[in-house]
Order: sequence, then C-alpha cells, then structure tokens
Amino acid sequence: MRPVDFLGFHRLVSTCLGIGYIRKGGGTVAAVVCCIAWYFAWKDGNEHFWAPVVVTLAVLVIGIWSAGKMEAGWGEDSYRVVIDEVAGMCITLLFVPVKWPYVLAGLVLFRFFDIVKPLYIRRMERLDGGWGVMMDDVLAGVYANVILQLIVLVKPL
Repeated sequence: MRPVDFLGFHRLVSTCLGIGYIRKGGGTVAAVVCCIAWYFAWKDGNEHFWAPVVVTLAVLVIGIWSAGKMEAGWGEDSYRVVIDEVAGMCITLLFVPVKWPYVLAGLVLFRFFDIVKPLYIRRMERLDGGWGVMMDDVLAGVYANVILQLIVLVKPL
C-alpha cells in the first residue's frame, strides 16, 4: 500500500486555492479575499463568538504545517505561500465588530505591519520551517488587532 501523498493538499492550502500563484500582490489578494470571506461569514453576528477563534486557529495550525512542507520544494518563504497572510488577517479581525470600515482599516493596518515589519516582526522570519513563514504575519496581525481595538474603542460605529 502506497503512503498518502499530501503534497497536493499542502500546495492548495499554502497557496490558498491558487491565489499564491499571482506573482505580484498575491499576499494582498489573499488578505482581501480573507476580509470578504470574514465579512460574509460573520456580518450578521454570531452567537458563538468562538467560531472565528476556531477558524483562525485552524488556519494557523494547518498553515504552519503546509508552509513547512512546501519550503522543501519552493524555498524559504516563497511568494506562493499566502496562507500566512490569511492567518494574520484573521488575527487582525478577531473580536472586532464586523463592519466594512473596521474590516478595511484592519486590512490597511495588517498590510502595513506585514510589509514594513517593524517591532520585532522581521525577527520572527528567522524561526524554522513553517513557523518562520507564519509567525511574522501572526505578530503583524496582533499589532494590527491592538490598534484596531483602540480605534473601535475611540470611534465606535
């Protein structure tokens, strides 16, 4: 009996169903798609506040696994791997009211931190395998979420 070949699964996950094959701006496209999906999944509120947390944790765990597997063939932090942007965007939007102005502000904040990489974000890339691919975006998402929470506190819609 042949072992199961998970490479196709990891390719689909790490590229977010092929978004990662967009040569320029794939990370931004993945973040935008995540924002749209997040909005429509939870715009009407959800009596189970834990559902977005479970989704975010699942994306994070599967992303670490898949990004780590794809590094062997694609090299360190390949442009094709965009699951990290989705995980970071999910973290950015956790516990924030699901309204378009907040979602768009979250997108801008997350992409800023992800691209500029201030405040130890770049150091996270030094971690091994899928951890290094994912953790810089996780930290960017945490920073974006903190600022977004402050925006919600100061200027609620």
